[in-house]
Amino acid sequence: MIMSNVQHRAQLERRIAGSTNRWRFPKQPFSGDLLSLSQKCKALSIDFEEALRNPDRLCISQIQKLFCGNLKNKDIQSGEANVILECLGFKWELHQPQLFQSQTLAKLYLEALTQGSTSPLKELEKLLRAQSPKKTKERSPVKKMIISLKINDPLVTKVPFATALKSLYMSEVEIHLDDVLGVLASAHILQFNGLFQRCMDMMMAGLTPITIRKFYEAGCKYKEEQLTTACEKWLEMNLVPLLGTQVHLRRIPQDLLHKVLKSPRLFTFSEFRLLKTILFWVFLQLNHKIMTIPTHETMLTFFKSFPKNRCFLDRDIGQSLRPLFLSLRLHNITKGKDLEELQDLNFFPESWLNRVTANHYHALENGGDMAHLKDLNTQAVRFGLLFNQEYTTYSKMIAVYGFFFEIKGLKHDTASYSFYMQRIKHTDLESPSMVYKHKPVSLRAVRLVKYEIRARTLVDSKWQEFRTDEVLQKFELAKPSCKSRILKIQTVGSPIYATFAFIFPPS
Repeated sequence: MIMSNVQHRAQLERRIAGSTNRWRFPKQPFSGDLLSLSQKCKALSIDFEEALRNPDRLCISQIQKLFCGNLKNKDIQSGEANVILECLGFKWELHQPQLFQSQTLAKLYLEALTQGSTSPLKELEKLLRAQSPKKTKERSPVKKMIISLKINDPLVTKVPFATALKSLYMSEVEIHLDDVLGVLASAHILQFNGLFQRCMDMMMAGLTPITIRKFYEAGCKYKEEQLTTACEKWLEMNLVPLLGTQVHLRRIPQDLLHKVLKSPRLFTFSEFRLLKTILFWVFLQLNHKIMTIPTHETMLTFFKSFPKNRCFLDRDIGQSLRPLFLSLRLHNITKGKDLEELQDLNFFPESWLNRVTANHYHALENGGDMAHLKDLNTQAVRFGLLFNQEYTTYSKMIAVYGFFFEIKGLKHDTASYSFYMQRIKHTDLESPSMVYKHKPVSLRAVRLVKYEIRARTLVDSKWQEFRTDEVLQKFELAKPSCKSRILKIQTVGSPIYATFAFIFPPS
């Protein structure tokens, strides 16, 4: 189509580059100066006419800039189409300036323009002359062309491809989340960078238990680290509290699950809740017909049904799953009832469970000291609070090796929160007699603790992160020494995922 009211007037200027008197392109959009183009090819040791026949070697981006001045002009959109694109069994009518937003279509057009021509230079001259800043009436008509594009990607079907082509004409074409993968694939094939990034942004903002797998696989396919990272961060927060209660848990690819389990940012209510979630994931991988999340008893019965001569992870079916369970912190499961369940499950090698039991024995023998733990990021005991917007205060009591702590979150106003932990006397618990019956009780007056408090929340599709420093503190039973450092945050995000990570170092 013929363009009018060009927004970026091409400047007919050249600049001398060095003593060779070679001309080079100015920083402004390409002016249509063919001598400059020819001399640039010479400087790069590229045959000019060969460059025209092989547009991959031509600076298409320079030519694209020439067509970007007035692409949304109403005259262009309402005029007669001058390019026919044959693709997916359909014929799509396009206008020449619009298709130059796509590198793929631009290459196809230039190849068709110069194909069979004895003088490709003249053909390009005509093309550029048609876009020069003349009055519309003086411009030569543009040659009508037919171009073909073969697509083998099953994601690219008629509707998403039509959406991609429509985006050549409109900046804000409506894209439905159900179609975004097809539009992304179309944009990738068309090399339409603006549309591709818009799809990426939609996908990063549209992560759910249903979409997480496909979006992650798309990020891997196109090597888009920003998308795979967004999937990882989303799953770090939602694996246990959200997917741990849904059958969509089976959709999570094993490699993504492994990455998240190794992440120090992973949110969980406790180590045992995380273990249960991964056991549910294994159960769902092996029981494809199950359409609802099983009960804990159903899962236990399934794993106990295997012969007792070998544990599950020592079997052929479990060998490939070992990296997942090696990423868990089994040594931080301290409740006697939970440990008995692990023994009865016949899931883990006996050597693993013996090591966990030995660590607990040595810790209790030494007054709770965790001599086997050093690094907060990879070894710390973790407990979490999921603080929802309607809460004004929320707390949970935790017990480790006879020491009792309250982890707590407070809401001060619409965007102000604080999180901390404090040591509690065993006599101040709600049911102290039940505690004495089922849990050890330490009478040590001072407990040395190395800890960190972290919080994350999602605001406008971006994660906000808050954390205290790594703190080494003596917790006593009287105020104020019974209370940790306070993590104060300002955010409008909800929910807030607060993690309390700590180690009892030797004291």
